[in-house]
Amino acid sequence: MTSLDKSKGSFSLIEVFTEKDRALFHRVLDQVYAQDPAFIYPLEADVEGIFDPAKNKSFQSGSARRWILLDTAGRPAGRIAAFYTQKPKSGKRGGIGFFECIENREMAMELWNTAEAWLEEEQCLTIDAPINFGDRDSFWGLLITAENPVSYRESYNPTYYQAWIQEHGYQLEIEQTTYDITNNTFNYERFSKIAGRVMAKENYRFVYLDYGNLSKFSADFVRIYNEAWAFHEDFEPLTPEVLNKRLKEVKPAMPSNFAVFAYDNDRPIGFFIAILEINQVFQRFKGKMGIWQQLQFLWHRGSINKAKGIVFGVVPDYHNLGIETALIMKFHEGLKNMKKVKSMELAWIGDFNPKMISMLESLGATKTKIHHTYRKEIS
Repeated sequence: MTSLDKSKGSFSLIEVFTEKDRALFHRVLDQVYAQDPAFIYPLEADVEGIFDPAKNKSFQSGSARRWILLDTAGRPAGRIAAFYTQKPKSGKRGGIGFFECIENREMAMELWNTAEAWLEEEQCLTIDAPINFGDRDSFWGLLITAENPVSYRESYNPTYYQAWIQEHGYQLEIEQTTYDITNNTFNYERFSKIAGRVMAKENYRFVYLDYGNLSKFSADFVRIYNEAWAFHEDFEPLTPEVLNKRLKEVKPAMPSNFAVFAYDNDRPIGFFIAILEINQVFQRFKGKMGIWQQLQFLWHRGSINKAKGIVFGVVPDYHNLGIETALIMKFHEGLKNMKKVKSMELAWIGDFNPKMISMLESLGATKTKIHHTYRKEIS
């Protein structure tokens, strides 16, 4: 099968099939961000894993395709991915993501038209964009504003993308905010008192992850997650096997005191999980992660001065009881021996979660980034 699909005027459209095509998909970034010193390349292995049916469970209920645009000189100047999943409650839902393009409207429209045409052929009901073919915590949303560097597995985009997406008929669906909190802004006095009262109760325990007992903590995480997220739209239960594998993968970036679990006697009721902001090291690698880069990461890991909260959950029975505050305070205690870590980022706070936004602002966190997720209905 040839990878060359069609030519249009001054450019050629290619679908990604071969190893060479996959390499070109990543090289689009070289052109788009050549003059942008703030850009940090995502790890190519992370992106490729999303399009690998053996690694991404989303292929069990869906499919994905990718395309590249080559300019007149044969250079990769644009790319896009389209995918869908068959949801048990809401039907077939489409998504577009990993879009990148030089500032050329004609090329951009060709990419979006191609992706949308395939999703319409597949009879999708809606298209969300730009999103990930998988979990929301990665490569989700269009960057609108940012005061801090791009974080690990976070979307970063030129400003001109927004107009193109809106021109294609997409409406704002979710505004996602990112907050930063530092040692200086943290409202310690107020919240230590609240947390102290909660943590003093004999039936509550707040403990750090023990990698020597990973299977138990994986099972506890899954139990909390499945209870806390069960009422979300299109919820899909998590399994201990999947999580156990994921925790082993992130271990180099997640010290044991970066994962805090809450218990009522022996019942797991909440967790707060963070990792080191590893993009502070990965920015050196231009998307590559071979043996040499792995050694460099281990060498420079101690210089990272920021944490990134990646997931925060409390089962519904224990909402508004101070468990969230106690989890954060326990995490804060664990940082006392990590003098390098001066701040923490909390990402993906949706505008549908005003209670979380209010709590973070009360803690002393400040808004540093905004991402938008757009949706388009297909008639």
